[in-house]
Amino acid sequence: MPKTAAFFTLWIAIMLLIPAQALAAAPGMDPAEPVPESEDRKSETVRGEIVELMTDTPQVQEMRVEITQGEFEGEIITTEHRLSGNPAQDFYFAEGERVLVWIESEDGVIERTLVRELTRDHYLGYLAAFFIFSLVLIGGIKGVKTILSLGLTAFLVIQVLIPFILAGFPPITITIIVASLITASSVLIISGWNRKSVAAIIGTIGGVIIAGILAWTMTRLTRLTGLSGDESQMLMYIPQQIDFDYQGLLFAGMIIGAVGAVLDIGMSIASAIDEVKQSNPAIKTKELFKSGMNLGKDIMGTMANTLILAYTGASMSLLLVLVAHNIPFQRVVNMDALSTEIVRILAGSIGLIYAIPLTAVVAAFMYKNVDVEANNAKIEAKRREKLAKLKGRILPKRSK
Repeated sequence: MPKTAAFFTLWIAIMLLIPAQALAAAPGMDPAEPVPESEDRKSETVRGEIVELMTDTPQVQEMRVEITQGEFEGEIITTEHRLSGNPAQDFYFAEGERVLVWIESEDGVIERTLVRELTRDHYLGYLAAFFIFSLVLIGGIKGVKTILSLGLTAFLVIQVLIPFILAGFPPITITIIVASLITASSVLIISGWNRKSVAAIIGTIGGVIIAGILAWTMTRLTRLTGLSGDESQMLMYIPQQIDFDYQGLLFAGMIIGAVGAVLDIGMSIASAIDEVKQSNPAIKTKELFKSGMNLGKDIMGTMANTLILAYTGASMSLLLVLVAHNIPFQRVVNMDALSTEIVRILAGSIGLIYAIPLTAVVAAFMYKNVDVEANNAKIEAKRREKLAKLKGRILPKRSK
């Protein structure tokens, strides 16, 4: 088991880090790069390291950069980084820093170069590695299962949700399917197939459906465009020229954003009811339901705050701009951008709230006629049977 866990941990770590590495190194990712004029002429973005700053003025930085990737690896080039005076676009480089360099070449000869960006993915990789290490250190086997669950979630989003939407599939349908798969896979990987898992899955999916219905209804009623963000507007100019359903994309983002919090509360309530049943096998279904509801009420406020604070943090710059310009509340609350965030927060929070009674009632009825002692006896018998088989395999080897 340790070897298997270590293998899967390494595999998930690599899978989580590959997208950042690939996007950083992939040629042609920058829309400003010219299209090659012939087969011999090509352009690509590669990694490099600044070995010397030759000129450093407010208008331009001239530097020598060693290419550390690709066809021209090892070569030292002289290039410029021009500054516009706009702090939102300008970045001042220093010697020794790793950068992304755009290179245009023909017949193996470099013709033009440009420093594009500071590389940050190696630091992100260190942070991700520490995150994985912390999960395993604190959670043990559960931590390894959490990593597997996270890896599968990342796979479903990166390799299923996004490609299918880019391929022109309806974002609402794809998002509902992916959200359901994320919910089921996360619970089953961490807790296995049992009554607790089934109750958590049903309660979570129910809460997400309620959040989705509210989000879709309010998106239609308030006529939210889905184009309030700069990223959404940029989708209109992507090379694939897809006619996106922007309201559908907005809905998709709301659902994916709510799944995590709703899943957390669903799993917590199902686990609590399971523990109560284990501690008091004679407890009635009604009392079991009340126990789940009492726990749900305790964590409802904190989980709602989690959603609200997460979305508020993401909109901090927008809120600062609105307050700084002293824009009247009546105008602010009716703005497309802020209305979008309000719908996102409230729909997700309401879905979270209704996941509490849904999970509690499903779990209570699933444990209604369960003989805990008999069930535990079966589990113990299976455990002893596996242990006996394991001893039977080990003892003959020792006798030899």
